[in-house]
Parts: sequence; C-alpha cells; structure tokens
Amino acid sequence: MKTKDITLVALLTSIGVVISIIESYFPFLSSFVPGLKLGLANIVVLFALYKYNFKIAFLVSILRVFLASLLRTGFGFNFFFSLSGAFLSIIFMYLFKKTKLSIIGVSMIGSISHSIGQVLIGIVLLKNTAIIYYLPYLLIFSLPTGILIGIISKKLLKYTENII
Repeated sequence: MKTKDITLVALLTSIGVVISIIESYFPFLSSFVPGLKLGLANIVVLFALYKYNFKIAFLVSILRVFLASLLRTGFGFNFFFSLSGAFLSIIFMYLFKKTKLSIIGVSMIGSISHSIGQVLIGIVLLKNTAIIYYLPYLLIFSLPTGILIGIISKKLLKYTENII
C-alpha cells in the first residue's frame, strides 16, 4: 500500500472508531432488542467503498471492529459478533455495489447481512441453533437502520465530491 492509502485508512478508521464508541453510550435501541445499534460507523465504511475502493473499505471496516473492541469491551463474544457482522456486511455490500442497486439499497443489504453474520457466529459460539429465532427481530430493525445509513452516506458523498 502507498503511504497515501495507509493514511486514508488510518483517518477513516479513527473516525469510525470514534463514531462507534460514541454510539455505544446511547443504547436506546437495545431496549427494543438487546445489542441493537444504528450502526452509524458504517457510514464511514460505505463512504470508503463508494469514494475509494473495496480494499480501503474492507480495511476500515475490519480495523474499526478490532480497535473499537480493544477500547470498549475487549475480545470476548461481542468482538466476534461485531467482526462476523462487519466481514459479511462488507463482502455483500461490495458484491451488490456492482449491480444497479442504489447506495441506500447497498446499505440495506449491508445491514441485513451484518445481522445474519452475527446470528451465524452466535450459533457457532454458543452451540445453540435456537439463536436463529433472534434473526427476525434483528432484520426488522435492519431495514430502517440500513435506509438511514444509506441516506446519510449518500449525502456525505454528495457534499464531499468536490473537496476530497
């Protein structure tokens, strides 16, 4: 990687980590479904995917999970839930970005696949398939949060098209 790319990944990752940590202090959605978040840090990932490329977005997504986990909760169950969701999400967003789907649609796919990734790793880690019953609740909230993140990302890309 070039120095410019390393710097870009570091900057975007740090923004994502800060957003993630700030969001963790406002657990209002967790009162509906335990562990549920808006996923505001994914704005940075979507921005990187659309403004730059998959490699930068992938690194930002994965590094953000590592650093946010290190700073907040350590590398326990939450880390693996976040990592599996982030990994599946960035892969699916990249694949669907290649289609005619809008950034809002891609964001929704990312949100849905993040939830699926978390449930799949939950089944593996907890050795209990009953966790699959949690998926519909996550998916119900995935759609509006995916739309919100997509709209914000779209506006961010528009506002930064001439300055970055």
